Amino acid sequence: MKLGMFMMPLHPPHRNYVQTLREDREAVLLADALGFDEAFVGEHVTDRAETITSSLMFLSSLAHETRRIRLGTGTLNLPNAHPAAVAAQVAMLDHMLEGRFIMGISPGGLMSDAEVFGNLGNNRNEMFVECIDTVLKIWSGEPPYDIQGKYWNVSVGKTMIPEIGQGFIFKPYQQPHPPIVGTAVAPFSVGVTEMAKRGWQPISANFLMPKWVASHWPKYVEGRRAVGAVADPSEWRIAKCIFVADDETTAAQYGLSEQGPYHFYFKQLVRKLVGGGGRSNLFKTDPDTPDAMITADYVTQRLVIAGTPDSVVEQLLAFRDEVGDFGTLLYACMDWQDAALGKRSMQLMAEQVMPKLNRAIAARRPLGTGSIATAA
Repeated sequence: MKLGMFMMPLHPPHRNYVQTLREDREAVLLADALGFDEAFVGEHVTDRAETITSSLMFLSSLAHETRRIRLGTGTLNLPNAHPAAVAAQVAMLDHMLEGRFIMGISPGGLMSDAEVFGNLGNNRNEMFVECIDTVLKIWSGEPPYDIQGKYWNVSVGKTMIPEIGQGFIFKPYQQPHPPIVGTAVAPFSVGVTEMAKRGWQPISANFLMPKWVASHWPKYVEGRRAVGAVADPSEWRIAKCIFVADDETTAAQYGLSEQGPYHFYFKQLVRKLVGGGGRSNLFKTDPDTPDAMITADYVTQRLVIAGTPDSVVEQLLAFRDEVGDFGTLLYACMDWQDAALGKRSMQLMAEQVMPKLNRAIAARRPLGTGSIATAA
């Protein structure tokens, strides 16, 4: 099993913006130094807590400071952007990273972003599909492009000057395009099946109950079978809220109590998804559970894995038993309320948890079966 990270990020609104941006960059640089395989960074425009407004801009600031880690958008909210801009900017970053780029895409889930970009009342899933289809047509085609859509038209036929290069949009470094992934946030997600049909890979969100995370794999298998392909667990990424400490007392206080950043994170999400978004089903295993029970404490206790390295390994093995085999564990980054503890958790995760976890997975696997685990 590989180790990556997923950064929304989400910070207390009162924190200094310069400082949180610096810390978010430092977290990715630390992940690179510790041997994390991937780092995904999210974006939102209209949120004082989720403060990275452009994942492409943020990742470009890391392109020449990182060495081996693959950097991904987590995700580009496509209805909020023009496909020509997406195609050009992604191609540029893919060249800056010399192929270390992963393109994470979604319709976007923050309704204030949808409102500010004027698409709140639109069919945003339809916009999402049109946008990515247009991006792929730009990359596979040549100017003048002449791509007509319901929401966007792309052409340079009136203004192109071929002999000097005017009107040309760069193609990505990776051909035919960077790997494409999408986040899965709904139980039994139909979107996972559609992604699988197109050769895209899913990321199961870290704020889903394990029961609903487990529902994604059959939908992925269904989509791959529909196009005559075989689904491999190595293609499945799962994000998880994890805090690792040197002692159980610190783990409980920082990772599970209402004073810690994980509780703050879920307090924000519960307000957005339950109180403002009608998505309480994400946090329930029984649909009859009253919404009033879905509190930050309720969710934190059920969705955060916290403990010493040995305890976290056991909890992750139990989680894997519940959801099934998967290829990459994405460590969900939180606000560095205590920078030393935040850094130490990442260090323990990379240096102690993952080697023990992969040895335990290898020991459990019957002889003669395939393996997606790698020795650490």
